Amino acid sequence: MKVIPESEENPSEFLFIDDITVYNTNIEYLLYELHRIDLMIRFYLKKYRLDHQGYMDDFRGLFISEDEVNAILQTPLCEMRSDPYSDSELEHIETITREIYQKKNYSIKKGKELRLHILSELFQLDPFEIDIILICLAPELDLRYEKLYAYLQNDLTKKRPSVDLVLKLLYPSIEKKFRARQKFSYTGTLINNHLIYFTDDNPMDEVPLLSRSLKVDERIISFLLESDAIDPKIKNICTLIESDKYFSDIIIPEDEKNKLIELLQYHSHVEVPLIIQLHGPYGTGKKLTAEAVCTELRMSLLVVDSKALIKDESFEILDTIIREARLQHSCLYLEGFDALFIEKDTGINIRNLILKLDDFPNLIFLSSEEMWEPQVALAKHRYINFNIPLPSFTHRKQIWSSFLESYSTIIDDADINALATKFNFSGGQIKDTIYTANNIARLRNPDVSGLSVHDLYEGAKARSNKKLGELAKKIIPLHTWEDIILPADIKAQLKEIRIYIKHKGTVYSDWKFDKKISLGKGLNALFSGPSGTGKTMAAQIIATQAQLDIYKIDLSSVVSKYIGETEKNLSKIFKEAETSNAILFFDEADALFGKRSEVKDAHDRYANIETGYLLQKMEEYEGVVILATNLSKNIDDAFLRRMQFIVEFPFPDKTLRKQIWIKIFPEEAPLSNDINFDFISEKLKLAGGNIKNIAIASAFYAADRSERIKMSHIMHAAKREYQKMGKTFLKADFTPYYELIEAE
Repeated sequence: MKVIPESEENPSEFLFIDDITVYNTNIEYLLYELHRIDLMIRFYLKKYRLDHQGYMDDFRGLFISEDEVNAILQTPLCEMRSDPYSDSELEHIETITREIYQKKNYSIKKGKELRLHILSELFQLDPFEIDIILICLAPELDLRYEKLYAYLQNDLTKKRPSVDLVLKLLYPSIEKKFRARQKFSYTGTLINNHLIYFTDDNPMDEVPLLSRSLKVDERIISFLLESDAIDPKIKNICTLIESDKYFSDIIIPEDEKNKLIELLQYHSHVEVPLIIQLHGPYGTGKKLTAEAVCTELRMSLLVVDSKALIKDESFEILDTIIREARLQHSCLYLEGFDALFIEKDTGINIRNLILKLDDFPNLIFLSSEEMWEPQVALAKHRYINFNIPLPSFTHRKQIWSSFLESYSTIIDDADINALATKFNFSGGQIKDTIYTANNIARLRNPDVSGLSVHDLYEGAKARSNKKLGELAKKIIPLHTWEDIILPADIKAQLKEIRIYIKHKGTVYSDWKFDKKISLGKGLNALFSGPSGTGKTMAAQIIATQAQLDIYKIDLSSVVSKYIGETEKNLSKIFKEAETSNAILFFDEADALFGKRSEVKDAHDRYANIETGYLLQKMEEYEGVVILATNLSKNIDDAFLRRMQFIVEFPFPDKTLRKQIWIKIFPEEAPLSNDINFDFISEKLKLAGGNIKNIAIASAFYAADRSERIKMSHIMHAAKREYQKMGKTFLKADFTPYYELIEAE
């Protein structure tokens, strides 16, 4: 193929020999189009030289000569000028244009990917707009065009084509030129979609439009030259996913999956594209869902960090993102979209952002944790809210098993069931948990592969919400069943609580008991008994056995004298508890849980409202709540009916007290042989909490004297404990050991 004129004097002798039927490559087609533009420039140059031959000199472009001014004045300004091309030249251009068009269409039918044609289709460009791009593209591929354009514009500094030059090349007549100016407006296709831009930074009203120089955007140049790399301006906030996920990979309820398939069918049969707001907790599979949809549509997915748009007041970043998505033939996925309407200092106008997205022709996903509705009517898209909830117990089991397959770990079904029951995790959280557990295991023993069940529990607790620690005190459980001294039946009752915690998923989900009840799927237990009888210790032991965190809330500090404050405090606690996967231990429940008294005044009425509110939150909460009170008989029957367990902690008798005394001293503690456990068990009629205080105090007395723990130390500590309790420590009651105190 030969595309160079035979001579400068006769550019009309331009040869264009078409010896093949299709364009073999995209670059070959692009060169043909550029040669067509090149021919137009050469013809125009010929006419230009004829028009300016009277004042051509070496200083042209550096100053305006008298001859040039006279030449300008010879032709009335804005006159309807004649076409610079001769009839034969124009026919030649049209012939070549026709040949390229036919060959292009044939190449497309043969499956050739021609980027310029794709660009035209993506942005609905007309032939004139395509030629503008080609004229601006020429100096980007061959620097000789810089000199040529400077020459044609009579300005050595103008190395890019101006609007005026482009119009003269494509629309020589003034009438057509005037009409074509709109192509260069900021609302026009080329500028609005950032395909070309003005090289100067001056506002449009400061410089005549005709004088402004044009340049093809670098991303468009790279696209035309077959590069699919994301625009460098947004590569740090965008990720392109070529999806290989299918609907079968999505672990969501079947009814939700069917809704999604219906949406996809709607999208494929109706020309109105969708904006789908995928909302749900972290890790529920929102992105995976979008990927599966893109697989069905045979499109890629451009994932965008929405936080990058917070300060994008001019939408420059968003425009670049939208253009990239169109070039990549992608659906758009705005991740963390709620950041745009939660952040208080955002500079972006959400309404205008949605309208901007409405111009994007493809499917759009808005990903957030909360549901959101646009406060603006959409002209081109249909807006759909699609909820992706936390996975059910059954799905959580599937996810645990699926993720654990990639690790050298054998976890039996019972343990997987327990993990799925105790931790109401999303798929993403389960994946994160296993990753954390693996790190814990490697830290413990780098040479051993595989995970233990304990590692998984530690990983799960680490991945649970820790914000509850700002509202309650996290307890570090240290005790086991061997440490607590209680009647056998009471201890057996406490151990049954563990059964409820472990098998809740099986009973409610697998065996479908959840269909029989709407509320109260959590576990509510009441521990009642005098202070120091082991209620807090029992709660800790249950947490240890269940391998769950436990948070202690002092209800006396939650209850407020100000109307509405108690409910706010309780609401915050239960809100954070939803994702903490922890046991809530409400101590000092007497502060709120009393018999609902006869309403005598507004304060009594409000107190009953507070109590009812706590009961409501407990019924809604699906975790474990343990209440501790000293006076169970004062609790309203309505509350007792809501409790799955009511455990009475008795004041220990002599036999239990002796077991407590013997158990309270660690094996490492040096005990003297003079300690009379029978005596102190009978005479010191105290609860386990007081016995613990005495044992620890006696140990300090012994340590201070570098002695073993003796009876004298215990009696001394007992006297101090009685004083704290406001009780009289009589000599007659503790003879003969009272004398040991006097001896000290």
